[in-house]
Amino acid sequence: MTPAAPGPGRGDARGWGLLAPALLWTVAFFAMPLGVMGVYSLWRRVGMTVVTDFGLANYVDFFAKSFFVESLINSLEVTVVVTVVSVLLAYPLAWILAERVPPRWQRLALILAILPFWTSYVVRSYSWLLVLSEGGILSGWLQALGVVDGPVSFANNRGATVIGFVHFFVMLLTLTIYANLVQLPANYRKAAADLGAGPVRAFIHVILPLTLPGIMVGAFLTFVLCIGDYITPQILGGGRELLLPQAIVMQISRRSDFPMASAMAMILMAVVSLVYVGFARWLKLERV
Repeated sequence: MTPAAPGPGRGDARGWGLLAPALLWTVAFFAMPLGVMGVYSLWRRVGMTVVTDFGLANYVDFFAKSFFVESLINSLEVTVVVTVVSVLLAYPLAWILAERVPPRWQRLALILAILPFWTSYVVRSYSWLLVLSEGGILSGWLQALGVVDGPVSFANNRGATVIGFVHFFVMLLTLTIYANLVQLPANYRKAAADLGAGPVRAFIHVILPLTLPGIMVGAFLTFVLCIGDYITPQILGGGRELLLPQAIVMQISRRSDFPMASAMAMILMAVVSLVYVGFARWLKLERV
C-alpha cells in the first residue's frame, strides 16, 4: 500500500522552509539596506548634522546642479558605448566558438575566453593603465615603429575607460550569446536554405532573432555592472570626467553627506530599473 501524498498545507510549508534562507538573505542584504538608503535620501544634511525631516530636497538639488546631472549623463554615455561595442565584438566571437571551433575544443576555448574573470578587477585595470600610459607598452611600440616621435598617453580619458570595460564585458556577452547559439537546431538553417534564403538572409531572419534573448540578457548585465562601476573609471579615467559612482563616493568621502549620496544612489537604481523594464520582454523570453 503506497503512503498517502502530503497534503497541500505540508507541501506549502516545506516549500517555504526551503525558500526561507534565500528570502532572509535577500531581505537582510538587499531590501533592508535599500530601504534604509531610501529613508536617508529623504533626509538632509545641514552643516555637520543630518536633519531627519522628510523631503525631496536632495533630489531637487541633484537636478538643479549641472555637474551632478552631467555625471549621470557621462555614466549613461559610457555605459551605452561599452554595451554596444561589447555586443558587436562578442557576437562574432561567440559565433566562431559555436560554429567554427570543433566541439572537442570548445570547452578549452571557453576556458580561455573567461580568463579575464580569473583576474582581480583592480589588477586588470592597472594592467591596462600600464599599456595605455605615457610610458606604457603601446607608446613604446609606436615610438619603435616611428609612428610618433615621443611618448604619448592613451590613458586618463573616456577612451581608456571604455577599453577597460569592454575587455571585461565582451567575455560576459560572449558566454550568453554562445549559450543561445549552441542550442539552435541545425534544421533551422537547413529549412531557411531550402526556402531559398542565403547565409545573410538566414542570419538576419532566423539566427539573429532566435539569439536576441541571449544578446539582451548579456547587454542588460553589462549595463548594470558598467553603470555602477567605480574602480575602472577611477583608475583609467584619471578623474578628468566625473561619473555618477565617483560623484557618490565623493559625497561620502569628502563631504560626509550621506543623505545626498543616498539620493544619488536611488537615482542610479531608478535608471537601472527603467532599463530593466525596457529589457523585460527579452529577459522573460530567456527565462522561458
